[in-house]
Amino acid sequence: MTTDTRSPILKHNPGADLEEAELASHDLQGVNWVGARLTGANLSQAQLRGAALEGANLIGAQLAGADLRASLMGATLMQADLTEADLRGANLRGANLMRSRLNRAILAGAFLSGANLLGTNLQGADLRGADLRGANLSNANLQGANLTQADLQGALLNEANLEEANLQGANLAGANLTGANLLCADLDNTDLNAVNLAGACLLGTVKDGIGR
Repeated sequence: MTTDTRSPILKHNPGADLEEAELASHDLQGVNWVGARLTGANLSQAQLRGAALEGANLIGAQLAGADLRASLMGATLMQADLTEADLRGANLRGANLMRSRLNRAILAGAFLSGANLLGTNLQGADLRGADLRGANLSNANLQGANLTQADLQGALLNEANLEEANLQGANLAGANLTGANLLCADLDNTDLNAVNLAGACLLGTVKDGIGR
């Protein structure tokens, strides 16, 4: 599908059908696509800052390098490619990001409470200060991710890969890390109150300046 983004209807079109639309590198700042169908759409390198994408269907969408400092609350992004996307401060509360690719994405200060990140690739992602309370990160790949000061209260991190992740000052109170890989992770000043670490690998971790 070839789409002319200069159309005012497209810019403000809640519920629009934009399946497999070719929108790479387009300036789409501030668009209103609430509840839109964008399955398989190509939005790589697109400028979507300030866009309203609440409840949008972005299954399998190409969003690599896109500026997504937008509202994606309740959106479906399963198996989407968000490699190196800019999601600073984005609203992703309750979004479904299952098995999506967010490696090296910038999610500093993003709101991800209650989000589904099951099996998601977050390798090398910047999650500093992100709100991940109650998020499902089971089986997620967080190798080398920066989770400094992130809020992970009650999050599910069972079987997650947190090898060499930076969790300095993060809040993991009540989180489930059953079987998680924390090899050489930095847990300095991390809140581990009531955390379930059954079967977790803690070799080489640093906690309060002390190596294990």
